[in-house]
Amino acid sequence: IGVGLVGFGLFFLLFGILLYFDSVLLAFGNLLFLSGLVFIVGFRRTFTFFFQRPKLKGTSFFFGGLIMVLMRWPILGMLLEAYGFISLFRSFFPVAFGFLGSLANIPLLSQV
Repeated sequence: IGVGLVGFGLFFLLFGILLYFDSVLLAFGNLLFLSGLVFIVGFRRTFTFFFQRPKLKGTSFFFGGLIMVLMRWPILGMLLEAYGFISLFRSFFPVAFGFLGSLANIPLLSQV
């Protein structure tokens, strides 16, 4: 259920951006994404991830952007959310890029 909610949330976020920052689609995508994250990781771990002391700045920007989107200021809200997302998941990016770099070692993909 959680992976589906996150997937639908990302779809609605992308679709909301493609439709010139439609605030309803962006708000729905944000809510689906956060609820899917809670279903995947659990409420307590999600809460402790967002409210760690070093990540409070990113959390405040992310949730401030969510509130801006809900107040129908989608461009400002998405800018705030993007900055918050980058600062929250900064430690995850090297792991993700390392995984993408290791895809070149797969026999069929390395030929392509």
